[in-house]
Amino acid sequence: MMLYLNECGLVCALGDTHDMIKERMFDRVRSGVTLTDAWSAGRALPVGEVKTALPSMANWPVEYRSRNNALALAALAQIRAAVDDAIAEFGPVRIGIVIGTSTSGIAETEIAMRRQAEDGQFPQAFHYAQQEMGSPATMLATELGTAGPAYVQSSACSSSAKALASAARLLNMGVCDAVLCGGVDSMCSFTIAGFSALESVSRERCNPLSVNRNGINIGEGAALFLMTRKASAIALCGWGESSDGHHMSAPDPTGSGARLAIEQALMRAGVAASGIDYINMHGTATIQNDAMESRMVNDIFGGEVAVSSTKPLTGHALGAAAAIEAALCWLAMQDDNNDGKLPPHLWDGVADPALPMLNTVTPGMRLGRPLKHALSSSFAFGGSNAALVLRRSE
Repeated sequence: MMLYLNECGLVCALGDTHDMIKERMFDRVRSGVTLTDAWSAGRALPVGEVKTALPSMANWPVEYRSRNNALALAALAQIRAAVDDAIAEFGPVRIGIVIGTSTSGIAETEIAMRRQAEDGQFPQAFHYAQQEMGSPATMLATELGTAGPAYVQSSACSSSAKALASAARLLNMGVCDAVLCGGVDSMCSFTIAGFSALESVSRERCNPLSVNRNGINIGEGAALFLMTRKASAIALCGWGESSDGHHMSAPDPTGSGARLAIEQALMRAGVAASGIDYINMHGTATIQNDAMESRMVNDIFGGEVAVSSTKPLTGHALGAAAAIEAALCWLAMQDDNNDGKLPPHLWDGVADPALPMLNTVTPGMRLGRPLKHALSSSFAFGGSNAALVLRRSE
């Protein structure tokens, strides 16, 4: 049974409206990655920060107050009318919520611990539940008054791709008639310090597939989809998941687990590798990920298919990255893009001679026809791999 991504709410470093994000992605090609030391103690680093105003959470119980949840509410606001219509049609118990995150409200804990060190006590605006992984899902269920399954997937960078796959299963099993699904992650010092300890953070805008690549830029944002069986412009027609268990942080250099996830997604979608028009690569700009991924993509798809990593545009939003990147594909597949403009690959253009040459999307590149099939891949720490195939309806 075909499942459809009827609506999409998206907030990221590129902006907080579809028009703004498309303009900065397609027309002006303006990266949302900027320098700041707000989360890195006097060391300025490029990050993909959301700079638009977020909804206030002042009237919420303290345990729900977090920037992470405010980002989720901002994305929900864009599609609220459609979600409310689904609740009215199907009933609260038939609406599911599945969200991917890796930070939840850790930033609020960081603020509280600094205050505790200075004042000897935690601030009244702090509650340990703010950092619980399940917080975004329970907050959204509370906001919407739904009573169906509501839970979080937290598997690092594959989290929100797996959330979409979980939503699809809830619909296919008949447990739900509509699922609000996607991902949200927010900036915090914890993640920047952790990736810095792994020597994986770049001091410049990230440079995926380049011989000069030297690490990631952390980002934040939220992307929420309303997924139902009701036909609409864009379908989630395939998904695949695997775990290669090669290493805690390094991918299996053979790409066997990543390949399995992609092959599952293609098989479920009923699409041959040659039928994919565009691939949104995980493309972290780390040495090992890009080496594994580029070789695996070349082995499966060859060097003709258009590819890009959009992380130089948005930063790497970790648990929300897969949903944000699927949302960028969703935007590129809309009816107002009949000439098939593609998300560009921003880099220095100096290819790594040790890697196969891929067909990276240059700014302004077009297919010359609508984008019909897009694949988005996500590969996480611990070998958690996921891939999504989106299809534009005829």
